[in-house]
Amino acid sequence: MNEHEQIGQPRRRIEGARKVTGQAKYAAEYNVPDLLYGYIVNSTITRGRITAIDEAAARSVAGVVEIFHHERRSKLPGFDVIYSDMDAPPGSPFRPLYDANIRFNGQPIALVVAETFEAARYAASLLNIHYEEESFDVDLLTNLARARKPSKGLATLIKPLPPGPRGDFETAYAQADARFEGHFHHGSQHHNPLELFATTTVYEGDGKLTIYDKTQGTTNSQLYVSNLFGLSFRDVRVIAPFVGGGFGSGLRPQYQLVLCVMAALQLRRNVRVVMDRAQMFTFGHRPETIQHTRFGATADGKLTAINHVALAETSRFEDYNEVVVNHANMLYPADNVALDYKLVPLDRFTPLDMRAPGGSTGMLAIETTMDQLADQLGIDPLEFRLRNYAERDVSADKPYSSKELRECYRQGAERFGWSERKPTAEVNRRGNRLVGHGMSSGIWDVIALPGKASAEFTADGKLIVSSAVTDNGQGTYTVMTQIAADELGLPLEAVSFQYGDSRHPLSPIQGGSYTTAVIGSAIKAACRALRSKLFKLAQIMDGFPLGDALPEDVRFVDGAIVLKKDPFIRVSLTDVIAFNHGKSVTASKSNIPNIFRLKQYTRAAHAASFVEVEVDEQLGIINVTRAVTAVAAGAIMNPHTARSQILGGMVWGISMALHEETLLDVNLGKYINTDLGEYHLPVHADIHDLDVIFVEEHDDVINELGAKGIGEIGVISMAPAIVNAVYNATGKLVQVFPIKVGDLL
Repeated sequence: MNEHEQIGQPRRRIEGARKVTGQAKYAAEYNVPDLLYGYIVNSTITRGRITAIDEAAARSVAGVVEIFHHERRSKLPGFDVIYSDMDAPPGSPFRPLYDANIRFNGQPIALVVAETFEAARYAASLLNIHYEEESFDVDLLTNLARARKPSKGLATLIKPLPPGPRGDFETAYAQADARFEGHFHHGSQHHNPLELFATTTVYEGDGKLTIYDKTQGTTNSQLYVSNLFGLSFRDVRVIAPFVGGGFGSGLRPQYQLVLCVMAALQLRRNVRVVMDRAQMFTFGHRPETIQHTRFGATADGKLTAINHVALAETSRFEDYNEVVVNHANMLYPADNVALDYKLVPLDRFTPLDMRAPGGSTGMLAIETTMDQLADQLGIDPLEFRLRNYAERDVSADKPYSSKELRECYRQGAERFGWSERKPTAEVNRRGNRLVGHGMSSGIWDVIALPGKASAEFTADGKLIVSSAVTDNGQGTYTVMTQIAADELGLPLEAVSFQYGDSRHPLSPIQGGSYTTAVIGSAIKAACRALRSKLFKLAQIMDGFPLGDALPEDVRFVDGAIVLKKDPFIRVSLTDVIAFNHGKSVTASKSNIPNIFRLKQYTRAAHAASFVEVEVDEQLGIINVTRAVTAVAAGAIMNPHTARSQILGGMVWGISMALHEETLLDVNLGKYINTDLGEYHLPVHADIHDLDVIFVEEHDDVINELGAKGIGEIGVISMAPAIVNAVYNATGKLVQVFPIKVGDLL
């Protein structure tokens, strides 16, 4: 048998049947006895103070147990570090119910707890809050002069700030044969996963808690709760085996977790708190961002000057930053480069990582700018990118650990039929619709973090692997099972992956496209340690069935240890356990990346998207009729689940370019389309022919698996390809996103 019977195979999700039949339980669905229900009350002002809270009417509702607010709660700590978490940016994290101050519209200010959800919700509507309102400012566009550099902290190690200038940009730009200057803007966007944020806290007594939480990091929520409420780390257990989408919204513990735990501890009862859809718009989001680009090139199509500046919103209490402007010079070498990234503090909640944070934002401006230069020069957009192809990352003066973007261009263009594209000046019609073709590059940094896993082989021939990691729906459960199965030479059904529980070995939050590489490598290491233990036991079994074989002389296959030179000589793994007096054999290992080696390379996944749009000439309605995305992301563990990830990213790109925006009323200081009727997302009628190509790419630097991660790379190149296709169809360049009908009329 092949050494890798599972890795690289298109396996269906193991837990899929449980999800589609309703057997999978989410945070608000666990059957807990003697349960109380909490309903959150949010501020209706944007900035100011609470002067009084009249509880009388709310307390008169039958079934109301308690009302929590800043004057009626358990003691909370005052140090910022206590409120920090694995994804916290520099600054002072938000503290729910800490004091009377209102810092943003929708801030949670009270929790009504009752015997039923209906009673809690009704009583919450009767709570009478008196405010002293202060002036506020939430408008990014009128505050650009206040932009400043982000504060440095641990977060900037993973999200590096722009490198310093190189060469003389202004002179090179002035002397360039072709120049383009762009001004781009997109508003805030909210994650809106299908599952609402919810927490069910089971009070076990003596300060012990079992918490079912909607989170992308069980260990993160566990640490946060333990620190905040002064509990023993071991007395707090967080469980999240099924997560109904996250897209980054669950990377930080959200405020329903704090309020639910606070109520459970104070009342010594089991409590459940669920946000409604409007409340899902009251915390982190993709930040509104303004971008300014100036690119210059020679007459023969070589970039000589790159200037990319971004200004983004943040809260007044934290400095949230993204990697927005760093990528142009990574993809396209130029001798003269000036990059800048600044933040504008506003009276809004702190932004939060949202799928492909910074990358999808920055590439929208970069790739649109590239197409405009190509158009000026009369060069095909794909050819223009090839003339500026970077074999090495000149921005950091490092080689790439691997890079197959050129092959992404070739395969994607061939599959799409890019050679049939007409120049923008030539009108291309299909009935009453204008047809346009556009393309874009994509890049996403590969992040390396430590992680831990354990492995156990049992008497009944089962392999159990464990990690606290969550599965937000992208197929982690299945892929980890595949990795473990190959290491022990077992079929998938003989492997059980235990996950989504803080009692299991430590895992980082699940985001940044690093989960498979980090936890998969840890599982591989734990299984190898388990193999070593099993082999040592087999060596001393009665009769020495393996003779004087060394570890390199055997294979683990078909549930047995087999001599490579003579496959008929083998020892069943269950016989090894029987020799061990029926006791399971266990091993635990951490994956510690070799940072010194990794720092010698630029590590990134790459993609290229090719898109066709039809634009109704009279109505301005845009339809993405077909698209191809070619991806180079190292070894693909499971092409079936990986394809689903890229397809989801392509849909997300359609949404970013054409649909998605949270509208802010700057006079009221609040978002006004806080439901899924008015927050526009693509539906089935918007999605047509989408195709995915995985380009073969080998990388022995990034990790043992050679996997780069695919959660973000499918998003990044799609939106700019759509914008470029719309320009090709209409000759109109839109620089405010999403593109609206009125932009093309």
